[in-house]
Amino acid sequence: MSDTIILETPRLVLTMWNRGDAELIRQLHSTIETTRYLSGAAPWTLEKAEERLGGWFREQARDGTTKYKMLRRDDGRFIGRAGFSRFEESGRGDFELGYSIRRDAWGNGYATEIADALAQWFFTRGFARRFIAFTHPENSASQRVLRKIGMQDHPPMTIDGILCPTFSMAR
Repeated sequence: MSDTIILETPRLVLTMWNRGDAELIRQLHSTIETTRYLSGAAPWTLEKAEERLGGWFREQARDGTTKYKMLRRDDGRFIGRAGFSRFEESGRGDFELGYSIRRDAWGNGYATEIADALAQWFFTRGFARRFIAFTHPENSASQRVLRKIGMQDHPPMTIDGILCPTFSMAR
């Protein structure tokens, strides 16, 4: 586990990535099932994982937040990524909440637990007065998570040619 703990919940720990974590990211997004709702809708190569990892280091340096490595608190097992990135396409540079969970960890409430904790963390840290999140129109599970943590429906945004349900939360 990285020494840099960002956030802890009863069952989860978010840490900053290590330089050699690209293979974990590739494994997270290695199937069509785990990438069907992401841009490109195709399994990630190691090169794409390395590119995203580099981007997350740059975001952390620039904004003080990014998508972090998510581990189970009890055994340190990698189960996904979660956090905030700037969404420049919104025209306002909104912070965007996002998360991805390993397929073998779906259905355990991890997405809701980490999304709720991140929302509280975001406002406590004073990053901005609001943030957004969006989902693929068919990703009803994520839409339920976002509503469950108190996000409000927002006018949809077109992302990669797809009209996506969009949500916002304000302090």
